[in-house]
Amino acid sequence: MRLIEFNDGGDFSLTHDFIDDVPRYAILSHTWGKDTEEVTYRDLMGGTGKDKVGYDKIRFCGEQAARDNLQYFWVDTCCIDKSDAIELQTAINCMFRWYKNAAKCYVYLSDVSTTEQKESDRLLEHTWESAFRSSRWFTRGWTLQELLAPSSVEFFSADCELLGDKKSLEPLIHEVTGLPVKILQGYDLARFSFDERVSWTMKRQTKHEEDMIYSLLGIFGVSLILNYGEGRDNALRRLRDEADIHQRFILGRLQFVDNAAFDSHEEEHNARCYQGTRVELLRQIDTWAEHSKNECIFWLSGMAGTGKSTISRTVAQNFANKRELGASFFFKRGEGDRGHAGILITTIVTQLVQKLPSLALPVRNAIEADPSISRKALKQQFNMLISEPLRKIQTDRQEPSTIVIVVDALDECDREEDIRIIIHTLSQAMPIPSIRLRFFITSRPELPIRLGFEDINGRYDRLALQQIPKPIIKEDISVFLEYELAMIRDKYNKSVPTHRKLPIDWPGQTDIQSLVRMAVPLFIFASTICRFINDRKIGQPKGQLAKVLEYETKSQASKLDATYLPVLNQLIVGANDSERRDIVEGFTQVVGSIVILANPLSATSLDLLLGVPEDTVESKTDLLHSVLSVPSNPHHPIRLLHLSFRDFLVDPEKRKTNLFWINEKDRHAKLADRCLQVLSMNENLKKDICNLQAPEKTRADVDKRTIDLHLPPEVQYACQYWVYHLKESGGILYDDNQVHNFLKSHFLHWLEALSFIGRLRESISMIENLVAMIQVGYSSLSIAKAY
Repeated sequence: MRLIEFNDGGDFSLTHDFIDDVPRYAILSHTWGKDTEEVTYRDLMGGTGKDKVGYDKIRFCGEQAARDNLQYFWVDTCCIDKSDAIELQTAINCMFRWYKNAAKCYVYLSDVSTTEQKESDRLLEHTWESAFRSSRWFTRGWTLQELLAPSSVEFFSADCELLGDKKSLEPLIHEVTGLPVKILQGYDLARFSFDERVSWTMKRQTKHEEDMIYSLLGIFGVSLILNYGEGRDNALRRLRDEADIHQRFILGRLQFVDNAAFDSHEEEHNARCYQGTRVELLRQIDTWAEHSKNECIFWLSGMAGTGKSTISRTVAQNFANKRELGASFFFKRGEGDRGHAGILITTIVTQLVQKLPSLALPVRNAIEADPSISRKALKQQFNMLISEPLRKIQTDRQEPSTIVIVVDALDECDREEDIRIIIHTLSQAMPIPSIRLRFFITSRPELPIRLGFEDINGRYDRLALQQIPKPIIKEDISVFLEYELAMIRDKYNKSVPTHRKLPIDWPGQTDIQSLVRMAVPLFIFASTICRFINDRKIGQPKGQLAKVLEYETKSQASKLDATYLPVLNQLIVGANDSERRDIVEGFTQVVGSIVILANPLSATSLDLLLGVPEDTVESKTDLLHSVLSVPSNPHHPIRLLHLSFRDFLVDPEKRKTNLFWINEKDRHAKLADRCLQVLSMNENLKKDICNLQAPEKTRADVDKRTIDLHLPPEVQYACQYWVYHLKESGGILYDDNQVHNFLKSHFLHWLEALSFIGRLRESISMIENLVAMIQVGYSSLSIAKAY
């Protein structure tokens, strides 16, 4: 970097090219005039150029630097030898850093004057503000980085009068440029998406169309080889490729769950807190996140159905709106990888590098230093992939920036021992000077969770939903019910003749308050009942509401009875004993399987897995839309709307009182049996399953369509989870039983199938589980040999 030195005699001279130990310097930001008017590198080297128009702003910069006790300064017109292509390219790639490292940046506005005045209300007013708004400086492409990079930016008029700095003129600059205020305050540029950052140049101009993109290099923290003549679009494509290169590497090397985030497709239709509800709670969470002295973990606990996940989605959305959400992971038992702790850290990392692109390079370096890091202990993953890379992020903000990571439903993590490790690992996050790292965790107050938090000796903030005053919960549920029931009423009235319309005040405050009393403290009651009342397949709203209110006076073992029994009992209304047995049997087979699946399946695939006639699953779930997410497309997966429905059905204490009770172990045993039958029939598993006829072909070279054609969803499910269901059933292994015979015939075929669907690594733990199920006393040698 070559600087200008202001000599005692009033002349300027260029320094040598600094490589290291660059002295403190000022830097000039300005608009260029005609090429003949600007002082060049050759002018300074030859002692000429004093008669040029541009000489005055160089003198101004030197004199102002001297007043600020800075001996050196830099001006782009004359500190770069533009005849040297290598030097020019280096300068453009380093420009952002040079402005960022400057002690002072002076913006010289040649088209703004402070001497022009006008008479207004008999008082003299300066009119520079109007000229400031329309200054050509705000239309230049290159001045964008000159505004954003330095921490100190001072604006001067053509008369060399100080107008203000970036802080004092912040509202005016924001209005003129449309740039987010946080960016002007030194907020991390990487928090803004690629397209957002490119959009900041939309109203700006450059002499060469490629410079519109090259002027963004520092804003993206990348370097490019300049190629004038390639056009703006090609330059933009190269910029995008370079900006994304580290992210693509990370996404290719780390396993992650793409549907675990709060804004994933699976979560997008789930509820957020209604406006005007949970106000104090949300304010408390916001305050916790923003204050440095607070603990890094906030634990929100509550019993099933009290609205924890709704709060989590709202919290995640609020912090996302403020660009403070780093990542979110919504555990969900029965949703495959969303129940696995082993992919938690790597999923968080992949989200972080997309929200914070500046994090991508240090994360990539960590992966390259230890390619097996994703298989290491959770604590080691956290330190190498999150904690250490975050320390390497630089920020110009005096106050630390906030990054919030939301972990919802920790109690739905598959392995209890992992829960305590997760809590301990997150609590050990060391303070980072430039970043305030926060973890918002929700869960039921179950024993493994409580023990995990006891282990960290109070190093967390906590709020239990049951501690919220009952009047507040009642008010929030009342607001929800009033809004939802009004929507149901208006929708119904639009679809029926006048004589069948519901009264404008339906259902009335008396019924609403009855529902509120039945619901408190379960928000899941309110949402489930509203879906039940709105389900036109099973009745009209008035009659459905009456069925719900019948349970107000009944003695209930739990709130979940009042939530789910109205939904289930309508399945057997009017049925005789024989019909009732058939209905319950069909429910047990279909819905009992749905609630214990390790990963959701579509109606079509579940028909095939269960071995039932086509459309059986669709017909058995047709009246259960208030408790199940049943898509209109039979090829899309059926999901539980809330885990409490599963809890209700499999609760051992309800075995004698709930007609629809599910024997969990028996269902697992039947599913394990069906999985093995599916894998053994119709050559679903065989040598060269995908008919590649090319043993040397790698898995990466086989397209997904080919794999899905030969391994349909029900077969993929059976490959992945037959061992899981067998283990959960409490099954045992011995010679010549179904499992032994399957392994003798299809062990290698099974491994090949797991490889094709990307699950071969999990075969190790599956085999370990099978070995643990070998019954002592039986001949186990032949079984072991099958493995």
